[in-house]
Amino acid sequence: MRMITAQEVAGAMPWVPLVDRLARCFVEGVEAPPRHHHTMQRGDGEATMLLMPAWEKDGYIGMKMVNVFPQNAEHGLPAIAGVYLLCEGDHGRPLACIEGGELTRRRTSAASALACRALARADAESLLVIGTGKLAPMLIEAHAAVRPIKRVRIWGRNSAKAARLAEEYASRFDCAAVDELAAAVGEADIVSCATLSSEPLVRGEWLKPGAHLDLIGAFRPSMRESDAACLTRGEVFVDTYAGAKGEAGDIHQAIDEGAFEFASIRGELAELLRGERPGRSDDQAITVFKSVGASLEDLAAAIEVWERLADERGAS
Repeated sequence: MRMITAQEVAGAMPWVPLVDRLARCFVEGVEAPPRHHHTMQRGDGEATMLLMPAWEKDGYIGMKMVNVFPQNAEHGLPAIAGVYLLCEGDHGRPLACIEGGELTRRRTSAASALACRALARADAESLLVIGTGKLAPMLIEAHAAVRPIKRVRIWGRNSAKAARLAEEYASRFDCAAVDELAAAVGEADIVSCATLSSEPLVRGEWLKPGAHLDLIGAFRPSMRESDAACLTRGEVFVDTYAGAKGEAGDIHQAIDEGAFEFASIRGELAELLRGERPGRSDDQAITVFKSVGASLEDLAAAIEVWERLADERGAS
């Protein structure tokens, strides 16, 4: 069994091929049971362990184990750590143990880019990233791979981190950190929110006509990045119905407030990509994509890494 490092994962996952791989897996279908979700008390805070199995009908088998420690930011450590075990499907033999943090960050950003490619306006060129964690730079790169992004704005509770990230991308985009979130949301064609917030950050009244809102955080019912108006104003899509029903805090809390119904979700990503559900209704519509992560995405990313590295080994 091969050990695959974070550096190898990063090198084996160019954005467009990864987005295309995810699209194929959503369209063709992968067996992906709901993820196992376990909460643990650690020191002064809570931590979460996620177990995410998936398998192709006639192909690979895999499972990811991820530990989410929000309090790690206080120690200068990533909030997410884990590993992915990829096996061949004929006899179940392990092929690789893949570093899970980099895999997770890249497949999460690629899934957002896939939804963006299907839902955002084709001429969307301004992006607002809310959050300054490890996902933030990948969201910039992933969205820029599928839309003609020229202008990037970054907002975070830590303004110094937002400024440092903006400086990293200043040579590629018109890129700057912002302090006024309402104004930044109102100017953006795409708003991508990746935080661990438990209170709404984005208000529906701020979104301009034609905008696309990408909600990545709030992977537990107690967490939230948007208010109910985002959902009532928008045409709402999810990565999977099962994930949204089990864990999507933005949706759960809007339903609890009596402002939204689960039946109002217009489709999950597989239906959208297969053409079974229509995408945005017109150029002025606001689209919303709420993801909590799906084990299908991890399996797709692991396969992409494994096969790309195998091709490189064969060529050498």
